[in-house]
Amino acid sequence: MPVPFSMSDIKKKLQDEITALEYELRNELPKEILKARAHGDLKENAEYHAAKERQGFVNARMNQLKQRLAEWSMIDFSKIPRDKVGLGSRVVLLDVKKEVEITYNLVTSEEADAPNGRISTSSPIGRSLLGKEVGDQVKVQIPGGVKEFEILKLLTMHELAE
Repeated sequence: MPVPFSMSDIKKKLQDEITALEYELRNELPKEILKARAHGDLKENAEYHAAKERQGFVNARMNQLKQRLAEWSMIDFSKIPRDKVGLGSRVVLLDVKKEVEITYNLVTSEEADAPNGRISTSSPIGRSLLGKEVGDQVKVQIPGGVKEFEILKLLTMHELAE
């Protein structure tokens, strides 16, 4: 089974979005702003205000992505536990009330895809699983109430990479 995420894939995804936003910020938005300015009075110029608002959003998103990229480069993967749930783990849980097995891969927020079993380590279930071992019982407060799981199987990112 493949590793639930690839650090290089995540970095590439972040960098690709940064590149697209930089292009929009440097090329497309200045043209839109100039075109809107040509229409006259800026106080009541909806095109101008929309372009300026988009410019602010693009700037903020780009800074957020750059910060996330910097955070990624600081992760020490050797410190991710080899015997407990952590980033990159594949966990098989038993939903105690429903008596159903569920498999989750713990991934970053960028790679999260809950319908496909890829949950973020920052999600309520992801946070509650971090640091747990096979056999542990986990209670999770979710919008619908409290879910109770038992950890049946665990493969860490180290085992999945082998």
